[in-house]
Amino acid sequence: MKPAKTIVGLGEVLWDVFPDGPRFGGAAANFACMAAELAGSSGRVHMVSAVGADRLGNRAVAELQAHGVNTSTVPAINFPTGQVSVHLDAAGHAEFEIAINVAWDEIPWSDELGRVARSADAVCFGSLGQRGEISRRTIRAFVGATPPRCLRVLDINLRPPFWTADVLHESLELATVVKLNDQELPVIAGLLSIGGSVEQQLHAIRSRFRLRVVALTLGARGSVLVDERTESVQPAVPVVVADTVGAGDAFTAALTVGLLASRPLDEIHRLAARVAAYVCEQPGGTPHLQPEIRQLFKFDRTHTAETGSST
Repeated sequence: MKPAKTIVGLGEVLWDVFPDGPRFGGAAANFACMAAELAGSSGRVHMVSAVGADRLGNRAVAELQAHGVNTSTVPAINFPTGQVSVHLDAAGHAEFEIAINVAWDEIPWSDELGRVARSADAVCFGSLGQRGEISRRTIRAFVGATPPRCLRVLDINLRPPFWTADVLHESLELATVVKLNDQELPVIAGLLSIGGSVEQQLHAIRSRFRLRVVALTLGARGSVLVDERTESVQPAVPVVVADTVGAGDAFTAALTVGLLASRPLDEIHRLAARVAAYVCEQPGGTPHLQPEIRQLFKFDRTHTAETGSST
């Protein structure tokens, strides 16, 4: 039996407050929950963040644990647990109003974080999680302490006004895998003075920062993955959308678990699109996955491409 992989979600834990009430979320927390669901016993998933010593903080830790995420590195500190007001349009697409001066802005460094970082096989971090100086230092220190084998997955998560060109550039320098969406790509390409087609921009970003994989999600138009040798294009899986919250994070989790399992890029891509589509069908960003979806991501599965029309 292969050793379990250590996977880390690094950054924001919060509650998305919808018109009908709060739902657990945060890009890094969504990633951790979905990675734990997909990896199962083949993975050890940790969350590195902070919550408030309040009711929502307690609920957040319980939600993470319900998905099988280790929360020993999610301390309760003297700041409120993060909240985001979510407004949905008629198509289920979300707009966000993010509270400031909250616990995930103040993630403290500890010796335990250093220990987890040194054992990590994959870590997912983002630009939004670095908006606060304390958390930015902690995130940089954690990623920098990971071993050379570690997948350093950067989720470009632009939420104005909570990003800067310096944070984006320095984060790209740290990363080995990058995920971004169709609204974020023009911003990154502009900052880097990269022109050409979408595919040319993705290859240029990959080459400039010596990345293993760049992933672009396009919503209803599908997604694109590029590595040094492959360009994989995947149409979106048709579904009835409840909301799109967490779909990109589920895609990132599936990409990460697939890369750790050494799957072919096209196969990883099909499975990631399938998981993202399932999340779109459910309310909130961290639904429990169906057993048949989890089964597709077993680390010891034979590496053969999946067939069928569902993806």
